[in-house]
Amino acid sequence: MNDQSTSHILMIRPVNFGFNEQTAESNAFQDRHADKTGVNEKAQAEFDGIVNILRENGVDVIVVDDTPEPHTPDSIFPNNWVSFHDDGGIFLYPMQAENRRLERREDIINGLEDQFKVKHIIDLSRFEEEHKYLEGTGSMVLDRENKIAYACISPRTDPGVLALFCEHAGYKAISFDADDEKGQAIYHTNVLMCVGSGFAVICLDSIPDPYEKIMVKELLVSTHKEIVDISFEQMNHFAGNMLEVKNKAGETIIVMSKSAYDSLLEDQKISLKKYGKLVYADISTIETNGGGSARCMMAEVHLPVVN
Repeated sequence: MNDQSTSHILMIRPVNFGFNEQTAESNAFQDRHADKTGVNEKAQAEFDGIVNILRENGVDVIVVDDTPEPHTPDSIFPNNWVSFHDDGGIFLYPMQAENRRLERREDIINGLEDQFKVKHIIDLSRFEEEHKYLEGTGSMVLDRENKIAYACISPRTDPGVLALFCEHAGYKAISFDADDEKGQAIYHTNVLMCVGSGFAVICLDSIPDPYEKIMVKELLVSTHKEIVDISFEQMNHFAGNMLEVKNKAGETIIVMSKSAYDSLLEDQKISLKKYGKLVYADISTIETNGGGSARCMMAEVHLPVVN
């Protein structure tokens, strides 16, 4: 049985975080008018805050410092360039923004080999030359237990590269279109949905095609996920950008931002609390400037542990 969640999380502490012009065109969640003063220092403080909260709750957080050169303003979101799997496999992904391609670091993967078993690395980054992208567990929301990869097709999520990932990883691709309330394609699947062991948070309103909406909904129900349906407004507060993790005692924790938590209705919180402890942190600088939230900051390390 593949576990949906892990207690080992890789996070990258920023040294030069900021608004990334190269990603802003396709990421409507970035706010051009966000306060830019002291943005890296604020992001570092928010980063340290969420790491402390995770560690206080018994999660094994592996923190790696970003490097000053090359300049990588989005390095705080490692889940887009790498994913780690329980068969010892690592995937490296093709990224749309040229300055995000610089986030891929061999030294980070080498550093994990002291603690985890790495059997093979599958590098899909060559598709950048063809202008085809698949930005990791931003582009795909993985149901690891049922080997399903949910993906909304966007400029950053290419159906062909998605199919190749699924072929290598043994997953089934469930692709669909998703738009925000203004009709713009949603850039990453993980802002509109999150899949846990027993639940799925999803903005069903963002899937305009009724047949695709029914397909996604029925698959979630048939894989025994309680659906927590969120509104566009809640999605815009990153309520879809949650991640289920475990602590070292095997207890389930559902991690999100304070913005996401505050947007939830009481009955939605009650539904989620059946599946784990709700843990949140204020990462508003990271959200407004980076256009990503708590889930984007965490790359789950599902690799087998070295005994």
